[in-house]
Amino acid sequence: MENGAPVWKFRGDEKLTAASAITIRGIRYQLMDNLNKDDDRIMVPLGHGDPSHFPCFRTTPVAEDAIVDAVRSAKFNCYGPTIGILPARRAVADYLSRDLPYKLSPDDVHLTLGCKQAIEAALAVLACPGANILLPRPGFPCYDALAAYSHLETRYFDLLPDKGWEVDLKGVEDLADESTVAMVIINPGNPCGSVFSYQHLKKVAETARKLGIMVIADEVYGHLAFGDTPFVPMGVFGSIAPVLTLGSISKRWIVPGWRLGWLVINDPNGFLKDTGVLKSLKGFLDISSDPPTFIQGAVPHILEKTNDDFFSKVIRILREAADICDEKIQEIPCITCPEKPEGGMFVMVKLNLSLLEGIKDDLEFCIKLAKEESVIVLPGIVVGMKNWLRITFAIDPSSLKDGLGRIKAFYERHAKK
Repeated sequence: MENGAPVWKFRGDEKLTAASAITIRGIRYQLMDNLNKDDDRIMVPLGHGDPSHFPCFRTTPVAEDAIVDAVRSAKFNCYGPTIGILPARRAVADYLSRDLPYKLSPDDVHLTLGCKQAIEAALAVLACPGANILLPRPGFPCYDALAAYSHLETRYFDLLPDKGWEVDLKGVEDLADESTVAMVIINPGNPCGSVFSYQHLKKVAETARKLGIMVIADEVYGHLAFGDTPFVPMGVFGSIAPVLTLGSISKRWIVPGWRLGWLVINDPNGFLKDTGVLKSLKGFLDISSDPPTFIQGAVPHILEKTNDDFFSKVIRILREAADICDEKIQEIPCITCPEKPEGGMFVMVKLNLSLLEGIKDDLEFCIKLAKEESVIVLPGIVVGMKNWLRITFAIDPSSLKDGLGRIKAFYERHAKK
């Protein structure tokens, strides 16, 4: 007690505050706070990848009916195993095995509370004292935040915009040392909209084998490829180097709020078992939350019964949106796109500040854009590329045209005379 008042011994963990500051949500909320409340126009969200708000991106009735049936069956009101219920794990294994040269077992599949928990699990398992992990730049800042919280050192290899955002494999080799445990690739790319070729992914696997590290393959945008390069899962090369595949139903089925993801072992040679990674992964899942059992109960029907017409419709809308985005960006002199997106939901554009008056960097550009035009765009600094922008094209086409038109008007107002 001090002067009759208690001296409280608890404090908030500053690591959590620091980690959340570098997330997309944290920056997006900051931009939202700068919206002009007197602007009657609808805000155009070009800053995050959740198209579920738009009717044209509504999920398939097959998925909705599967959820309803799972709830009404009363079979999924109980706790489930920490790695996920067997029918759902078997369904995920069968779904992913369609594109692999070998067959996955349900034991290779671990269900997670969205793909973000799969990321958390992968990094936590690898966070031994002194270990480091190689992350792409630009990349998804959730990896940076979770690695920092887990005391896992991060090092950054470049994605090369003049080569379709391919991995700088020479840079990967230069970064790695005896304490490097893994490298992360995101394919299709967030934030670049790239899709890696079979040949490039094979080189990634060969580089990982040479360095003695695993590949963490974030494939949450898996199959959302609409350009000339088909999507190839990294697990195809699991016999060259062990692969942890992270994915979910969030993006392909447009249901990010359902929070059903997976972490899958692509390791026919059993290296991850021999090194204790699988045992550590089970330990992590034993002390963390798991996805709702009724969502898991719906997974077999969702994965097995969704027809190709739904997937084709989503791909068609994304392709048209990417075309609109590419065309409209060319009308805005202060931003340039090095590579038209071929997959995913985003494109990276370079900001030419020399053409603008009174704007010093990408963050100020985005804050002023939000305030003056009610358009939210993500500053590139958040994904590791200062004075670039990440633009989402996965929204209603009319809203996309409107948003890009407002960016053009913003440029014209701030252009150097």
